[in-house]
Amino acid sequence: MIRALDRADRADILAVIDAAAEAYRGIIPPDRWKEPYMPADELAAEIAAGIAFSGWQDGDGLQGVMGVQPVEDVILIRHAYVRPERQGEGIGTALLDALCRDVDRPILIGTWAAATWAIRFYEARGFKLVGEDEKAGLLRRYWTVPERQIETSVVLGDGRWFGGR
Repeated sequence: MIRALDRADRADILAVIDAAAEAYRGIIPPDRWKEPYMPADELAAEIAAGIAFSGWQDGDGLQGVMGVQPVEDVILIRHAYVRPERQGEGIGTALLDALCRDVDRPILIGTWAAATWAIRFYEARGFKLVGEDEKAGLLRRYWTVPERQIETSVVLGDGRWFGGR
């Protein structure tokens, strides 16, 4: 079942993110890795910045999380994670579909360039990589990330992003 997450879910959100982020260990640049991958104060800051999290929950608890953040004229998909043992079951797809439904503006997603599995996941669901020449400008405009992360990330857009331009 997909549901909106709230303050009471923060520990579970962090548990899902930290478990799933293990896939990035040794893949993303070492200077961008930290433990825990998302500290509690960072999650609180992301929520304060307008990210609304939804989650997939079943009898075993929270299995996946994904956030949306309206910024200017776009919607950002943020912090999309599924517990490693539950990946491949359609949880990420269900969350993405639910969060993209009824959206009236273009959707952008940023991820690590080295996370080829994440890029393939989004491409299989209709998102396309934006050009390298456009990526840095988008990351600076819509996200608040350090320059090092801009250097090592990609941005994908939905059909509205590419169709409305």
